[in-house]
Amino acid sequence: MIDRDIHLARALLVEGNPLLRSVASAQLRDTGVGHVTAINRVKDARLLLEREHFDIVLCNREFEDSDYSGQDLLDELRREKLLPHSTVFLMVTSQASYHQVVEAAESALDGFLLRPYTAATLGSKLLEARNRKRELGAVLRALDAGESQVALVHAVKRFQEQQPYWAYCGRLAAELMMTMQRPDDAQKLFEHLVKAKPTATWAHLGVARAQAALGDNPAARRTVQAALAQDPNSADAHDLMGRLWVEQCDFEAALNEYRSAANLTPGCLLRNQHAGALAFYQGQADDALKFLERTLGMGAQSKLFDPLSLLLIAMLRFDRNDATQVAAMREQLRRHLGRQPDSLRLARFLKAADVLAALLTPQPESALPLLREGLDTVGHDDFDLEAANIALSLWERVPAQLRPAADHEALLERVALRFCTSKAVGEVLCAAARRAEEAVAVIRRCQARLLATSEKAMELALKGEPAQAVQLLLEEGEKTLNAKQLEMATLLARKHAAAVPDAETLAARATALVRRTVQAGGHIAGIQRSGRSPGGLQLRGQAQPVPEAPLSHDLPA
Repeated sequence: MIDRDIHLARALLVEGNPLLRSVASAQLRDTGVGHVTAINRVKDARLLLEREHFDIVLCNREFEDSDYSGQDLLDELRREKLLPHSTVFLMVTSQASYHQVVEAAESALDGFLLRPYTAATLGSKLLEARNRKRELGAVLRALDAGESQVALVHAVKRFQEQQPYWAYCGRLAAELMMTMQRPDDAQKLFEHLVKAKPTATWAHLGVARAQAALGDNPAARRTVQAALAQDPNSADAHDLMGRLWVEQCDFEAALNEYRSAANLTPGCLLRNQHAGALAFYQGQADDALKFLERTLGMGAQSKLFDPLSLLLIAMLRFDRNDATQVAAMREQLRRHLGRQPDSLRLARFLKAADVLAALLTPQPESALPLLREGLDTVGHDDFDLEAANIALSLWERVPAQLRPAADHEALLERVALRFCTSKAVGEVLCAAARRAEEAVAVIRRCQARLLATSEKAMELALKGEPAQAVQLLLEEGEKTLNAKQLEMATLLARKHAAAVPDAETLAARATALVRRTVQAGGHIAGIQRSGRSPGGLQLRGQAQPVPEAPLSHDLPA
């Protein structure tokens, strides 16, 4: 028995070989583990770990006849915050490089087991990992409880005093600072870690993420490029570079990076979703289908699976006149909605699939009432950028001779006026409309109108007529629901409060409309923007901004 509490532990064993699975189960029990669950597939492990708590996970790294690896599983669970910090995760592999062992000791894993190994070796690794959990108990307990400031204090103290696991604590502290909107402090800490661990790709990516958070995207790209020169097979580096290119509206470059990340980690559900969705918007149907259908094969029941993939597959299959597959995706969406009947998002997806199915019938005109029904929702509070992309994608798939031209133009105009708040979003809308000449012309016209309104408002403000500027922006913003116009109205009203009658009332009116109608953009070009940090150490709990904390200038080099 390796420690006095081991009999209370629950272990999950993930091993594809039946004989090795039986041997490893017996070895775990011989070390004193009280309860062992043994399964043979990574995707089953993902589902179990989403639903149940395990104290120990023993997972094979390689699986025969499968693209999915144990590393993919670990990366995804950590990224999605589905694995408590207190859980020991050991990886079994046939070979381990020095780089992998160093990474295991400092960050992602609790240890490698090199096959063949003995029960004594397994016991030793478990003992070492559980001791580390105890050594870092104060930090890990605070993290799992969502007490971010407490965790930061403990982590910085261990880092500054060079106590055991100081590098891990330094990385953890830097990640906490990022979640607390302190990227300048995080950058300093990551730079110290780069000096101490120059070959650690995660440290370089930490610097890049902090630079991006500070608005210096060119510097962030240079840092990531340097990291890729050092480690071209870093999926996290490709992931982060893809995100940076998306923000710069270079979707082709972004797709190349996301494709590389997905190909390097074919068992990572999220990376396949991202590559597939971006390929869809870039009009690369073969790549999109490959990645999205691979995602579907990993398990649509997973919490990590985004049902948007089902709708995108349905659209791609529609383009190939494959009514059978469109019906299959539609049925899967119906099941998802049955499990979450209150989901407006899923209901929207299913209606879109209904349109596709109707267009493939002998009476395609039966889709028109559903399309017109969608027109009425463009002004609804819950109509977000994703809904706009779906609407544009659907209408562009309606045969031109069937599509009401006036309704189509009205949809394009209302969507563009509402959502064109940046160059990136405008490009996304053009991509969703399949870059059709007519659609792009309407979107560009709306962008020009929005720009002209903003320029006129600024001109009025500079002429000493801020009240007229605020009124102009507010009136236009209330018509278009454009967040940028409304936010400009708020800023000008507060900046020139002395010269604007009822300035605070006007500002509050604009702010209330933004809060009511502007949905947080979950996707841009199909890429989830949920706060995941490529290359970051994933933390459980939600960090809140806190007062400046115990980060002194005498950090260890």
